[in-house]
Amino acid sequence: METPSVDSDPDARRAAAIAADDADPLASFRERFDVPGTYMDGNSLGALSTDAEASLDRAVEQWREHAVEGWTDADPDWFHYGERLGGKLAPVVGAREQEVAVCGSTTTNIHTLIATFYDAANGGNAAAAANPGTILVNDLDFPTDHYAIRAQLRQRGLDPDAHLTVVESDDDRTITADAVESALRENDVDVLFLPSVFYRSGQLLDIERLTDLAHEYGAYAGFDLAHSAGVVPHSLHDRGVDFAVWCHYKYLNAGPGAIAGLFCHESNADLHPALAGWWGHEKETQFEMHHEFTPAAGAGRFQIGTIPILAAAPLDGALDVTREAGIDRIREKSVALTDYLVDLVGTLPDSFDAGSPRNPARRGGHVAIEHSEAYRLTEALKARDVVVDFRPPNVIRVAPAPLYTGFGDVLGVIETLREVHETRAYEQFDTQSGGVT
Repeated sequence: METPSVDSDPDARRAAAIAADDADPLASFRERFDVPGTYMDGNSLGALSTDAEASLDRAVEQWREHAVEGWTDADPDWFHYGERLGGKLAPVVGAREQEVAVCGSTTTNIHTLIATFYDAANGGNAAAAANPGTILVNDLDFPTDHYAIRAQLRQRGLDPDAHLTVVESDDDRTITADAVESALRENDVDVLFLPSVFYRSGQLLDIERLTDLAHEYGAYAGFDLAHSAGVVPHSLHDRGVDFAVWCHYKYLNAGPGAIAGLFCHESNADLHPALAGWWGHEKETQFEMHHEFTPAAGAGRFQIGTIPILAAAPLDGALDVTREAGIDRIREKSVALTDYLVDLVGTLPDSFDAGSPRNPARRGGHVAIEHSEAYRLTEALKARDVVVDFRPPNVIRVAPAPLYTGFGDVLGVIETLREVHETRAYEQFDTQSGGVT
C-alpha cells in the first residue's frame, strides 16, 4: 500500500489522501464501526464494531433464555468459551490452539506467568533457591509490568532492586538488542520480560532476536504484546517465545475492560501454574470438585477464575472482523498510515518531532509526536473532536487504527494540530497532565 504524497500544495495533498483512501482494500471495514469524531486513540481503547455488539447481545439473550443452563446449552456453550476464543485468536498471534488462553486481565496474567517461569528457572521454587537469578526488564515498560514483577519477587522474600536487571534506554528513548545482550551477558538472568512495542515511543522490538538471545544465555523469553496484538503479526510458536500476555481492548476492539489473553509455548506445557484456580483445572473432571489441582492441557491451565462471559463475548465478534481483514493486510495499512503520519510531522514547525522510529520494521501502530506543549496541544485537539492522548513529559500519541482510520483522517489531525499551534489556541488550556493507558 503506497503512502500518499505530502506535497506542499494543500489541495494536492488533500487529493492524494483521498485517492489513497479510495484505493484502500480495507476501507469498507470502517462501515462496521461507530467512530467518535476523528478517533486516533485506538491504542488505548478501540472503537465499537457491529460485530462485537452483536456477539455481546447474543450472550445477553443466552443469559435471558438459559440462565445457569447457558454453561452447557448456549450456542456456543459458555463452559468452553475461553478455549474456543483461544483457538480463534491463535492465528492472530502465530500460535497453536492449545498455546493460547483467553482469561483474566493483562496484569493478572503477568503475575501468574512471571511467577510460574521464575520458579521454574529455580527448580520450581525461587523462594527456596540458594541463589535465584534476576528478571530482565527495561526503563520504558508500562508501570503495571513492574508492579507485578516486584510484587512476585517480594512474595518470595527477595529484594526487587537486587533481582531486577533493568536495561536503560538510550538518548533516543529506544532499547537496542545489543544493550539487552550486554545485560544478559553481565547478569544471571532467569527471565527476560519486555514489551513488543513501547507504549510511549511506539518502538517495535525484534522479538525473534531477543528470544534467541534469552535462550542463548539460559533465560526464558516473555513479552507483553499489549500494544501490538491485532496490529502487528506475530509468530510466537515458530519464534520459540516461552510466554506472552496481551489485552484485547486496544487494536482488537473488544471493549473497555475486555478479558485478556496469554500464550504459553507447548514446550512449557508441563509447568504447574504458580497461581492456580478452578477454571484452569482439566475440564473433564472439573466438577468432580477434587481438592487436588489437575491442570488443563496447554495454556488453559493458567486460567484462574470463571470466565466472565459478558466481558469475553465482544471479543468473539471483534475477532471475526480482524480475521476477515487479515492481520497481514492490517499491518500493511498500519505501516502506510504511520509512514504518512511521520512524513506529515516533518511538515510541521521545527518545534515538533516524530519520536517514533522512522524504520517501519521497528515501529508499532502509533506515532509519538513530541512537543514541549504536548499536553495543552492534546487538549486543544480534543476540543476540536480530534481524539489523541498525552504521555508525560512531551508526547502526543496518535494511533491510526487500520480498520476504521484513513489517510484523510491522518491528514486532518495534522492540519488541526498545525492550526491550534499557529493560532496558539492551546494556550487557553491548563498545563496539568493526565491520561489513561
